[in-house]
Amino acid sequence: MDRQPEIRQKAALSDYLAAERTLLAWIRTGLALMGFGFVVARFGLFLQELQVAEHTLSAPSYGLSLWFGTALIAVGVIVNVFAGWHHARLVRELDRGETTHSRPLTSAVAIAFFLALVGLAMAIYLVSVRSSTGSQFANRKEISMTPSRDRGIIDTGSSHSVDETVEKLKGILQAKGVTLFALVDHSGEAEKVGMKMRPTKLLIFGSPKAGTPLMLAAPSVAIDLPLKILIWEDREGKVWVSYNSLPYLQERHGLPKELLQNIGVVETLAMKAAE
Repeated sequence: MDRQPEIRQKAALSDYLAAERTLLAWIRTGLALMGFGFVVARFGLFLQELQVAEHTLSAPSYGLSLWFGTALIAVGVIVNVFAGWHHARLVRELDRGETTHSRPLTSAVAIAFFLALVGLAMAIYLVSVRSSTGSQFANRKEISMTPSRDRGIIDTGSSHSVDETVEKLKGILQAKGVTLFALVDHSGEAEKVGMKMRPTKLLIFGSPKAGTPLMLAAPSVAIDLPLKILIWEDREGKVWVSYNSLPYLQERHGLPKELLQNIGVVETLAMKAAE
C-alpha cells in the first residue's frame, strides 16, 4: 500500500511574531552599534576642535577613536544585514513547518563578547587620553606659549603674518609718536645658533612722559616697562598678538587706578595691529 506523502502545516502565528520580535531586537542592536560608533568617531574630532579652540600647541592625535567608531559602525551594518538574512531564512523554515530544531547562540554570544571587549578598550583609551591631557596641561607652562588670561597675558588673533603684523604695529607707533626702543627677533636669533623657532618677535616701546609717573608711584613696575607686545606664530600657523593685561600689572605692582591710562594704550595698539 502506497505511503501518503507527509504534508506539513505552516507554523503558528505566534512563531512568526516571535521571529519578528527577534528581527527587531537585532535591528535595534545594529542601530545601537552604529549610533555608538558615530559618537566614538566624533569624540576624537571633538577633542581636536577643543584643542584648537584653546590654542593648545601640542595637541595629540585622536585618530584611534575614529578607527574605533568606524569599526563599530561596520559591525552594526553587518549585524543588520545578518538579521535580515537570518529572518528571511527563518520565515522560509516556518512556512515549511520546521519549528522544532534549536537555534545556535553563537552569534548572540559573539556580539556580547565583542561589545564587552570594545567597552574595555574604550575605557582604557579614555583613561589614556585623560592622562595625556593632564600631562600636557601640567607641562604647558614650560614647553609652549598658549593664550591664557590666568597668567596676566591677553592674546589676540592677528589677520596677518608675523612680519606684516610687526610692520603694521611699527607704523601705528610712529603715527602716534610712541618711541620704539627695540625690536627683538627671537626666531631670528635662534636661527643664528642653528635652532628652529616659529616666527616670534617682541616690540619694546613707550613714552618717558607716560612711564615715569608710574615708576614714581610704584618703582617695581620698571621691570615691566617699557611696554611690550609679543607677536608670534603657533604650530597651526595662527598668529597672535600678546601683551600684559592692565589688571595684572595693577595687581602685581599696586598701581594707582588714575595712572592706568598711561599704559592703557597697549590694548588699543595690539587691537589695531591685529585687525
